[in-house]
Amino acid sequence: MRVLLVEDDPLLASGLQVALRQANYWVDHVSDGQMALTALASHDFDLVILDLGLPKVDGLEVLRTVRARPDHTPVLILSARDSAAHRVQGLDLGADDYLTKPFDLDELKARLRVLERRRTGTSTNLLQLGALEIDLNAMRVSWEGRAVELQPYEFKLLRKLAESPSQIFSREQLEASLYGWGEGVESNAINVYVHNLRKKISPQIIRTVRGIGFSIQAVDER
Repeated sequence: MRVLLVEDDPLLASGLQVALRQANYWVDHVSDGQMALTALASHDFDLVILDLGLPKVDGLEVLRTVRARPDHTPVLILSARDSAAHRVQGLDLGADDYLTKPFDLDELKARLRVLERRRTGTSTNLLQLGALEIDLNAMRVSWEGRAVELQPYEFKLLRKLAESPSQIFSREQLEASLYGWGEGVESNAINVYVHNLRKKISPQIIRTVRGIGFSIQAVDER
């Protein structure tokens, strides 16, 4: 799950990055509104955490611009502006949730999980495809009732595919969802992860669409 954190307070941003990465989110951070607009125009994110009092471009203007594109990425406003009028304005401009500072970290993570469920159209943080079960909170995978041990990038790839089982993802899309800015990507990394997932789960679990990319398919228990 790739999150764009837009926050100009370096201490808060650093703490949030550590906490969210421990909760299995991949976090990219920018510190002003213009950088946020550039990032959202050039990269795909699953969620955005948006401060309002930003340098260069105010957070509300960032939100207004993004929704006018249109870009439907879920946005959680995280701001010290705590009046009802500010909350109403942010939600009316297209934010999906609004949390005021200071905040409880567990509540923030719970609200992000709600946005995840809305985005994927599920009622719990559990994905089920045939004999495959993925617990998003605990980062646990089971196949035909047995636990499957995956490396972090293998889990991220499986999760990305499982969240949109009818979609074919290009190699570039998968790389963008797994790696942060400036992180080196080996040319055959996706192929290696796909090979490992097929070996650990089922040879049929991931379908290669020649010249296009990869998709996941539900495989029933035998």
